[in-house]
Amino acid sequence: MTLWTIERLGRKGDGVAVAGDSRALAALTLPGERIEGEAEAGRIPAPRIVTPSAQRVRPACPHYRACGGCSLMHGSEDFVRDWKIGVVRQALRAQGLEAPVTGMHVSPPRSRRRAVLSGRRTKKGALLGFHARASDIIVEIADCHVLRPAIQDALPLLREMVVAGASRAGELSLAVTATPAGLDVAVRGGKPVDPALFQTLALLADQGDLARLSWDDRTITRRPPALPMGRARVVPPPGGFLQATAEGEAALLAAIRDVTRGAGRVLDLFAGCGTFTLPLAETAEVHAVEGLAAPLQALDRAARHTTGLRRITTEIRDLARRPLLPDELHHDAIVIDPPRAGAEAQAREIARSGAETLAWVSCDPVTFARDAGILAAEGLHIVRLYVIDQFRWSPHVETLAEIRRR
Repeated sequence: MTLWTIERLGRKGDGVAVAGDSRALAALTLPGERIEGEAEAGRIPAPRIVTPSAQRVRPACPHYRACGGCSLMHGSEDFVRDWKIGVVRQALRAQGLEAPVTGMHVSPPRSRRRAVLSGRRTKKGALLGFHARASDIIVEIADCHVLRPAIQDALPLLREMVVAGASRAGELSLAVTATPAGLDVAVRGGKPVDPALFQTLALLADQGDLARLSWDDRTITRRPPALPMGRARVVPPPGGFLQATAEGEAALLAAIRDVTRGAGRVLDLFAGCGTFTLPLAETAEVHAVEGLAAPLQALDRAARHTTGLRRITTEIRDLARRPLLPDELHHDAIVIDPPRAGAEAQAREIARSGAETLAWVSCDPVTFARDAGILAAEGLHIVRLYVIDQFRWSPHVETLAEIRRR
């Protein structure tokens, strides 16, 4: 049996194990630990801890070893916090950048208001949960330490939906969002909705008091699952993007308000359904740009029914293929929240413009560092950086950077 030393954690949270000239990845390990195991295709599938780290803790979740939803629950809170800050700093240093981390938010346990579950019919009923690590096997979830109680309590009902509407050969994807009006459930991959299935799903939705149930683009129930965004109330499109926790969203918004304070005209890029647009419009005129029509329609509807907002304009535009040009960027502040791939094309245009104040949100430190490097080359520098951990016990980490032109 080979003896390995865990040198560090990789970006996905796996330990990088070293034995002589050999390297392999080992899940559920921590830096400095000594482990035993044999590598297969670059991974150690069943590492045995020989010398544990002082930062190792007992995972609270009974599903942790099998479920792929979390990968860092075996590390102490201090370790995970410092590791995530280190991931951000390392990505920036790779681009020759440094930035002070002036704050960090960690969402509490059982606060995830949105999750995508997987479901599959079986001979005895159904499986519902998350995939195992690096596998298409579904791990049945009974008690999740990440999900809000409202989602946790609905798991039996959601299993009944899988039994009713999944084919034996396929897998359902269930995007579940907890809203003040009840759960909003958007299902993909189900059987076609005939009258019998419609009636069954409608009864289940009524039984579970769901605000909205959407089945492959067909709406079964129609109670609006409105979410607060500032003083506005937004009904997002089924399965639409939202910040993972209300606490994380509040931390991001507070930092964005701080960065844009005093701005009379704000540009919100990758605006979604108005997470930042609507609160910012309480004090500034906002132009919201988003590549998809449905989120902007939700934003427009909310704005029309909300009093006390300043002027909001919207624009459907694919910013990856057609970024705003320098003469379109004349605003007092720019808020940008791109997808995981970042916003390289838009960063180049911002760098060429006279933009002076940016609040840049990112869910990927590597693409953020790349884009920040483009800005830095033209005199736009990170003044301060906030680290936001909405995906507790996972390797995902978000940042919000205040960027200003020197």
